[in-house]
Amino acid sequence: MTELYAISLFLFVLFLLLGTGVWVGIALMGVAWVGMELFTSRPVGDTMITTMWAMSSSWTITALPLFIWMGEILYRTRLSEDMFKGLSPWLARLPGGLVHTNIVGCTVFAAVSGSSAATLTTVGKMSIPELRRREYPEHLVIGTLAGAATLGLMIPPSLALIVYGVAVNQSITELFFAGVFPGLVLALMFMGYVAAYSVLSKGWAPTVETALTFGQKLKNSRFLLPVMLLIMVVIGSMYTGTATATEAAAIGVIGSIILAISQGSLNWDSFRESLMGATRTSAMIMLILAGAAFLKLSMGFTGLPRALADGIGSMELSRFELLMMLLVFYIVLGMFLDGISSVVLTMAVVEPMVVEAGIDLIWFGIFVIVVVEMAQITPPIGFNLFVLQGMTGHEMGYIAKAALPMFLIMVVMCFVLILFPDLAMWLPETMRSGPQ
Repeated sequence: MTELYAISLFLFVLFLLLGTGVWVGIALMGVAWVGMELFTSRPVGDTMITTMWAMSSSWTITALPLFIWMGEILYRTRLSEDMFKGLSPWLARLPGGLVHTNIVGCTVFAAVSGSSAATLTTVGKMSIPELRRREYPEHLVIGTLAGAATLGLMIPPSLALIVYGVAVNQSITELFFAGVFPGLVLALMFMGYVAAYSVLSKGWAPTVETALTFGQKLKNSRFLLPVMLLIMVVIGSMYTGTATATEAAAIGVIGSIILAISQGSLNWDSFRESLMGATRTSAMIMLILAGAAFLKLSMGFTGLPRALADGIGSMELSRFELLMMLLVFYIVLGMFLDGISSVVLTMAVVEPMVVEAGIDLIWFGIFVIVVVEMAQITPPIGFNLFVLQGMTGHEMGYIAKAALPMFLIMVVMCFVLILFPDLAMWLPETMRSGPQ
């Protein structure tokens, strides 16, 4: 009864605070404060300060603002234009044509950004006008962009994976490598859908692209070299053990500054804007993480996480049944919260269940990121939908309908991960046995 009373109280206070428009981080702290006052005699203020400082002063979390800053700098370069010039000659002749630039462009930019919103905005501002001019189906352009932009949450360096790793105390570097193959497979599934749609649909006659020779394609590929080099340096330094995730993030910042200077797109104003943008985003995420750390401690005093884990264990659910329950849970939660908030809000309760079921936390991180990717394109709170509405002027219902096939493909991806767990675990396990 105590646990039932505790969870009812926590949920009531949480939704009360969120309903009044309080920031998510502050709402988490408020719930934790109530729990501490009712379920322990420890001094709440001292406990809150100690817990939040311990979380905020972690060296691991340093990678977060650095990767955010790297993405902010690249957002202000001509990267999206260069990617379109470099990718379009290779993709124009595939079934589906230049719609594939949405997917491949988002995949490439996700590997240097880490943010779904930054990926969507950067690629979309270049690809939408170009694809409209070539008369590609509007719903396909918007749907693929909405879905592929979520790869920013999966492909390293992913901000969501950093947040998850901090929340469950797992290696950020291993999580990054666990996301590589699932991210690429998901991108290929998106491309497969576009190819199948173009073959099966009738009346689709976009502008035919001028065929280029192999030499001309290679010449255009020079536009991709700077960003590909940056990706290889950042990811390669972690894989070889030369750099930790934090050190790789610092390398990425230096590389992005050099890239921006070489393009002539970095001046004092853009530099200052990138710093301020990174500061605002980092402060928002850090506040959520601090609140989540305090809430996790508070819930520990109630015994709620362990009681729920034991309750799930007594139900004798199989691993598959537990994952299906969590899949539905996170899809529903994603209708009302963004991905990062969903992760930090639930890990205090979900982590013991997952550990009790014998599920690897690295693998589960990739599974849960795929699910929270869906939150980015799920009405009524899907952030990518709002960004696309501002970019295209379409109604929310139209954009959500266009993104529905991408949502269903992500659901299929969850089952792929369950059937083939090595898809996520092969690289981390290889890295563990490799040079450190």
